[in-house]
Amino acid sequence: MRVRMALIEKGLPWTSHHLDLKKKENISDEFFGINPNGLVPTLIDSGVVHIESNDIIAYLDEAYPEPSLRAVGGEDEMHGWLRLAASIHVPAVKPYVYATKIQNKVKKTADEQKKYDELQKNEELKTFHAKHAGSGAFGEQDIARAQGILEECFAKLESSLEGRNFIMGDRFTLADISWIPLHFVLIGCGFPFQRFPNIARWAAAVGSKESFREGILKWCPDFSKV
Repeated sequence: MRVRMALIEKGLPWTSHHLDLKKKENISDEFFGINPNGLVPTLIDSGVVHIESNDIIAYLDEAYPEPSLRAVGGEDEMHGWLRLAASIHVPAVKPYVYATKIQNKVKKTADEQKKYDELQKNEELKTFHAKHAGSGAFGEQDIARAQGILEECFAKLESSLEGRNFIMGDRFTLADISWIPLHFVLIGCGFPFQRFPNIARWAAAVGSKESFREGILKWCPDFSKV
């Protein structure tokens, strides 16, 4: 979602190669040969591989600087928001999404799990996926732990958006592109955003942008129905 939004904001052409995660199309020697974590998205530009969505959008804005998606005079703060979004992905976002929505839809067979364990060298991701391997599952305790982290982070975002149209002020930046997919996915998983009116206002503003409609809604109109 982040990468598509950034590409659209930049007006850059790209060729999309969709991987169906439900069919475990990412668990292959070929894809792990491109992305050593076996994750999407992966960007290949001029023969160079870029992984991790926040790193990719930062790269795109540096490599293709016009139109700029950076914060004027606030790049350190903007990159802080990108780092925070990345840091909560495995500890909070993935457990919450898996527990509330998709773990039963992406269960691996014994052979698929064996193949994944052979290919995956990232210990954090190995530990995460071992949690729901076989008959295992994320439960209420996992949801509570993840929700605590998410509530703390979104409270910070709520405070930052006070009196601002976007995360960095009046300018739409990479920070907004980094955080709007989290809101979109988590609201589809039933995360309680009711006490965050500034976030609701911000999400509506970002949701009116072409890059949101084409980069997110065109591919996934409603995450609650995934």
